[in-house]
Amino acid sequence: MRSTLSKATALAAVLALAAAACSSNKAADGAANETTADGKTVITVFSPSDPTMNLDTNRVTKLMSDKFKIQFKWQTTTFDSGPAKEKRQISLASGDYPALFFLIPWVDAFTQAEVLKLGTQGVALPLEQLIKDNAPNIQKALDSNKTYKEMSTAPDGHIYALPQWADCYHCNYPDKLWMNSAWLKKLGLQQPRTTEELRTVLEAFKTKDPNGNGKADEIPMTSDPQDSSLIAYLMGAFAYDPVGANNGQRSLLTLNGDKVTTPVNTDAWRQGLKYINSLYKEGLIDQAAFTQNAQALQAQGNNPKAVVLGSVPVLWPGIFVQLGSKDGRDKQYDAVPPLTGPDGKSYTGLNYPTSTGYTFMLTNKASKEAQVAAIKMLDYIYTDEGQEIANMGPEGVGWTKPGPGDIALDAKTKPLYKPIQGDKVPKNISWGAMGQYNNTLAYRNAQVVPTDIYSEAGLERRLFQATKLYQGHEDKAQWFPQTSVWPDPSLSGELATLQTNLSSYVNQNQLAFITGSKNIDTGWDAYVKGLDSTGMTRYLQIQQQAYDKYKAGSK
Repeated sequence: MRSTLSKATALAAVLALAAAACSSNKAADGAANETTADGKTVITVFSPSDPTMNLDTNRVTKLMSDKFKIQFKWQTTTFDSGPAKEKRQISLASGDYPALFFLIPWVDAFTQAEVLKLGTQGVALPLEQLIKDNAPNIQKALDSNKTYKEMSTAPDGHIYALPQWADCYHCNYPDKLWMNSAWLKKLGLQQPRTTEELRTVLEAFKTKDPNGNGKADEIPMTSDPQDSSLIAYLMGAFAYDPVGANNGQRSLLTLNGDKVTTPVNTDAWRQGLKYINSLYKEGLIDQAAFTQNAQALQAQGNNPKAVVLGSVPVLWPGIFVQLGSKDGRDKQYDAVPPLTGPDGKSYTGLNYPTSTGYTFMLTNKASKEAQVAAIKMLDYIYTDEGQEIANMGPEGVGWTKPGPGDIALDAKTKPLYKPIQGDKVPKNISWGAMGQYNNTLAYRNAQVVPTDIYSEAGLERRLFQATKLYQGHEDKAQWFPQTSVWPDPSLSGELATLQTNLSSYVNQNQLAFITGSKNIDTGWDAYVKGLDSTGMTRYLQIQQQAYDKYKAGSK
């Protein structure tokens, strides 16, 4: 029944979009312009909004409204990704969509396939001429950043939507392991450097009462499926586990020269899973690591009776422990560099670019005046001043100029701005993640960050320093440039289905091998055979064709 309903819904959406496309020629010269009594251009905007935000009264909304003579008419949704995307799709399917989609990558951004569909149907307007005529800062970003231009430009040469560009150095290397240094010190141990040294440390955490409460309540290693890099971190000692460029979602693709391959059917991958299974069998990996939700992991990390977590493979410590904890437990965790495996391998995944998905899209509901006003507003956000205001709010409220003795995140860089911390910042003064469009590494590294890395305010420096342990362990020769490679739009539906089915198949089987519900020695060949019946051969074929076309065009 559910399948029938979903097909009917999909058909309705396609018909509605087709109808919208039929009317798009009329909008090619711009929809009718609507202005307010004081001469502002009315623009309907679809955006996410969290409970602390009121976009109608937001300080940045007022600033942008006055500066660019825009009257915003907001259509808002939540930061909850599922409902946000559903509301976005309903607006498109009904034909009652806005002049501008102004989204957040990790909430409700459009995919490549969606951008292509909406562009070819005439719903999304081409932006490249609008940018050339009105947006020198955006044009400069496109011309100076090859990856950004490749991400932005569809195979037909049009820019139907823009992704954000937010360089997050620590997000580039998500496969980190945070380990309790206080426990290591108490037990007289060093941070592990190899897979077998990790086993020794985890055994000591489990059996030698490092929290000193006389109870065997220590959890050597745990995580939660939503945030986990457990498999990836441990797999790096055996095989390159690709992240791709999907905000941390694992990719199935690697490169061997110019041949598109997958690592998940290799003997090295099998050896990695055998190692992880051995840790699980010995009780060194928590059974809950593969089933508990994020709240349950936080409950373990913040256990009021005792510190019980020995190590957690996730992006950053705040995922599993409350920063600023009264007993200082959050300061006990430090990053462990990638381990070296029995064959000398020591990989980490690369997530680049870290901000994916398409977040700025003008539709055929936008008048010419609205198009120009919106692109000029976005162009302002591409400046340092525009970023500071859009991301943090007005100067003196969300940020200040650096003072004497202030040090930038990258100490070799001249400090540019100083974010005001925590409770001192009023609510509803910025657009936050909605405005991170030209957040380059140079800009991000120029922020002032306290030198105490274990203070809440010093978190960014703590992550910056930790990430240096991982940089260089990525294998760029095997890295597949996911966001730059646009598959054939006619195959986008098939590709999405294959991706979903293969990801599910690989994840289910990996978990079965790790937990022992499937024997990896006797079940491996059947698993590999099942990859092909699930569509791996066809999936790699489609990706190979797209990659070949990308390589030919980039020469």
